[in-house]
Amino acid sequence: MADTSISDLLDAARLSGLITTPKGRIVARVSRLNTAGTAYRSELAELIDDRVVTLTRGNASIGSVALAEDGSTLFTSKRVGEDGKEADDAQLWALPPRGEARELASRPGGFGKLHLGGGRLIAELTVHSQASGESEHADLSKKRKEAKVTAALTSEFPTRYWDQDLGPARQVLAVADLPEDLWTAEATSDADSADEQDDTKKQLLHFRHVTMPAGRLQGWIADRAGARALVSMSDSFDDLLGVYRVYLLDLAGSEEPRLVFDASAEYEFGPVEFSPDGSRVVVGQYRTWTETESMGQRLFVWDVESGELTDLWPEFDHWAAPVWLDDETLVAGSDDQGRGSVWIGGLGDTAPRRLAGGPEQELAFSGVGVAGDRVAAVASGIARAPHGVSIDPGTGAVEKLANPVDDIEQTGSLTEVTTTAEDGSALRAWLRVPDGEGPHPLVVFAHGGPWGSWNAWTYRWNPNPFVAAGYAVLMPDPAISTGYGQAMIDRGQHELGGAPFTDIMALTDVTVQRDDIDETRTALGGGSYGGYMANWVAGHTGDRFKCIVTHASLWDTDSMGHTTDNAGWEAPMRTQNLTYNPKDSVADIVVPMLVIHGDKDYRVPIAQGHHLWYDLNAFSSTPRDENGRTRHRYLYFPDEGHWILGRGNAQVWYETFIAFLDEHVRGKQWERPATLG
Repeated sequence: MADTSISDLLDAARLSGLITTPKGRIVARVSRLNTAGTAYRSELAELIDDRVVTLTRGNASIGSVALAEDGSTLFTSKRVGEDGKEADDAQLWALPPRGEARELASRPGGFGKLHLGGGRLIAELTVHSQASGESEHADLSKKRKEAKVTAALTSEFPTRYWDQDLGPARQVLAVADLPEDLWTAEATSDADSADEQDDTKKQLLHFRHVTMPAGRLQGWIADRAGARALVSMSDSFDDLLGVYRVYLLDLAGSEEPRLVFDASAEYEFGPVEFSPDGSRVVVGQYRTWTETESMGQRLFVWDVESGELTDLWPEFDHWAAPVWLDDETLVAGSDDQGRGSVWIGGLGDTAPRRLAGGPEQELAFSGVGVAGDRVAAVASGIARAPHGVSIDPGTGAVEKLANPVDDIEQTGSLTEVTTTAEDGSALRAWLRVPDGEGPHPLVVFAHGGPWGSWNAWTYRWNPNPFVAAGYAVLMPDPAISTGYGQAMIDRGQHELGGAPFTDIMALTDVTVQRDDIDETRTALGGGSYGGYMANWVAGHTGDRFKCIVTHASLWDTDSMGHTTDNAGWEAPMRTQNLTYNPKDSVADIVVPMLVIHGDKDYRVPIAQGHHLWYDLNAFSSTPRDENGRTRHRYLYFPDEGHWILGRGNAQVWYETFIAFLDEHVRGKQWERPATLG
């Protein structure tokens, strides 16, 4: 049953997001298995009334997308050429409302994020660090490739990000003017002379690099006129490491970048969205996590011309990224009490009102956007796969959009567990319970982040395969969880193994008192910060749990701070390392642990997994088997990062996890998946 449930989950077509336009287009990004069934590819489908109109087909995945109001769709994709081979880099294509796609441009390094505005296409490009234009970039990239050099020399931090190696290339914004008619315009060369044109590839669009400020491009937004952009640059200077500075760029190229929001040791800013008329921008001010302060957010509206900053919704106690419904009204989605809400409010409101969602329902909302006179979002829940919805901004009525993906059948039931923390705070969790009377064995999932909430569907750590295998799944939101206000974050930010740990244990305690749960057969698992929590639980609960599963986990919080790509970790943890470092309790670990880690994980580096594995074998007190060998296990993925994304690897992840539970919670013989060799 579990194998079937795993396949149903991993083989299903997925809604990855919605892309909208101000005049009402809604295009879904869909991820589904390729023909061989071994990898996922992405495609586009337009949602028109109750119809799904497929825009792209084939095994070539779609990358970045920009929608035109006339029904045209620009996208990037590595399509197969006339030689029958897939392109090395994603090309830029345009698809008319009817007809076949036309290639607009290609270049070494491909294309990143796209934005259409004012007859221009703005694209994020990866360019050779010494190149000042596209021709020079192509020439220098070719020389590097032919020399077979992969080394990178950098003066920036970090050198890696999540699962990507950074450098020596840099990211720039580039602008190309669109011809009046994309479909009849002729391709041209950007060479300066007729002789050069014979050797230069002709293409429809030619990109001019925008002058960029110092640092590494981290994110950007542009206005609807394609005239200006706000860019967030990761930079290191003075005593600040990898902080974000925000600059205003003139996309016409006549002005130098202008620093508009500097970073400090206490705060950073990030751009969210330009107003429809381009005169204002929603920006977030993000309080830095320090040894004494918790991470936090304030929202502002910035006037581009005057530079004035005005508080947006100062009494709103949730983290959100508002988008403009019109020039005076904004909408936003946020986590909310283990669910999600969509909010609406004016510029002068002290707080928005809830438009949709909230308590008494089971959905969370992501990717909130505006499509004409509707608000569009992806809705999902712990037991509801992602699907598109439209929300009436006047009434809050929620309607399902045409669904281009598979719905996944849920087994068992979903209920809520509540209790009170040691300090009197209200606590809650979701509980998935299998069909049948029970009592059922229980596995507790600690969420990552630590800023997060179990409130939405996930294809990783999905409870379905576990419920199908007969396990109840508890998904608690302890201290530091989002959606409960800043006070909930403050409760645990400076004691990672304190309030979050006791909160999870309090919710577990009340859950095992249920008649349908078997208190004697319990386990716990978690990934990332949830993996930290799994390691902490292993060293502080004796044999309370039959086994522990820890994925991409922090084991030594001190060395973690010096090796992660996250510059914001080491300093605020200096004091906590003395009290809340899991490795210091390795001698108190008495139950078997399954360690899971990917070699390409740069957020929680693989050294954390290796260190944990050595310490478990050398110093833990877990009894060995009858042959004197360890009962711990290590599931290692040499080609995965922080998340296990490959189709086959994800299958093995679920199979191994459940088999480990079966062995130690139910006493079943370990069944090693054949695909593990």
